Amino acid sequence: MPDKPLVVVLGASGFLGSAVTAALAGRPVRLRAVARREVAAPAGCTADFESRQADLTEPGALAEAVEGAAAVFPFAAQIRGASGWRIAEDDVVAERTNVGVIRELAEVLHGDPVPVVVFPGSNTQVGKHVEGRLDGTEEDRPEGTYDRQKLTAERILKEATAAGRLRGISLRLPPVFGPPAATADDRGVVSTMIRRALAGEPLTMWHDGTIRRDLLNVSDAARAFVAAMDHADALAGRHYLIGTGKSEPLGDVFRLIAGAVARHTGTDPVPVVSVPPPPHADGTDFRSVDVDPSAFAAATGWQCETPLAAAIEQTAVALATG
Repeated sequence: MPDKPLVVVLGASGFLGSAVTAALAGRPVRLRAVARREVAAPAGCTADFESRQADLTEPGALAEAVEGAAAVFPFAAQIRGASGWRIAEDDVVAERTNVGVIRELAEVLHGDPVPVVVFPGSNTQVGKHVEGRLDGTEEDRPEGTYDRQKLTAERILKEATAAGRLRGISLRLPPVFGPPAATADDRGVVSTMIRRALAGEPLTMWHDGTIRRDLLNVSDAARAFVAAMDHADALAGRHYLIGTGKSEPLGDVFRLIAGAVARHTGTDPVPVVSVPPPPHADGTDFRSVDVDPSAFAAATGWQCETPLAAAIEQTAVALATG
């Protein structure tokens, strides 16, 4: 990259976008944080920082936001639909945000050297698969609307990379959690259950607790995105699985959460119970996901630094005192 390259974070006020913005703030770069709201410079920021407010679905807004960028992190996304967590097939706003923005980005982004795009994918994009650890070589059969949109966006970036228009890298993430950002809460399963435990409510599972998930602390996830930018030439044109490399039964995770909250509040741990699944549950909710992040680790030297129990403890304290 040239001296003082322009690095653009789209969706910089979101949970993961704000963490990546903070991770970039100590770099010798021009850092542009783009969001619908004003974004303050992270604490200790030494980068040349600019906050830009924009609705990226408006005509021309994206092109202006990324003009001159050497690297772009597109975190703007529509995760929840009008009826709740799941996105409906006909949700045009979600399609425009999750796919249309990436398609436009591949069209408008240009520069010398070829710009880098590090895309946040999901390890559930693969859909139904045979038992065993995922390593990124599996055939993708996404089942839900959100996962299909993520896969479509990822393929757009791969095609643009093959055409030489950009250097696209997709990091397929597990559930990411951690202390809330100043501009966004973590609304994933770990923080949701911590909030329930703080309210004295039981922690409910849609299964018997043996379903496993690889859960990643947000600071480790942010470092992975920066590492991908730093190794763009070696990584471009592919997707990589990110995670701790060790999945945990959700029953054990929920009991860790109950214990962490109990230590902070001085009360008994709330119960962890199984309940019937809701109507909007789908197949991915009832299959374990084990990921092998070794390909990305070998290419970049990145590794998870925060043990699960410590990350849960940190998050519980932050939510209890925030």
